[in-house]
Amino acid sequence: MPQLDTSTWLVTIIAMILTLFALIQLKFHKYSYPLSPAPKTLKPTSFPSPWETKWTKIYSPLLLPQQ
Repeated sequence: MPQLDTSTWLVTIIAMILTLFALIQLKFHKYSYPLSPAPKTLKPTSFPSPWETKWTKIYSPLLLPQQ
């Protein structure tokens, strides 16, 4: 039974890695990225709540006096 000739595998693997690297570089080269990215300014949004204008207090059952 003949043995598998693996002498060309190293060249094939190196060529494949170089080809994949070149293709990935070409893919990334197509995109244009901004030179100086600025942070996006977020405007705070406030929603009207009925409890903003009046004083409210929530009593916890554990804070009530013992009877």
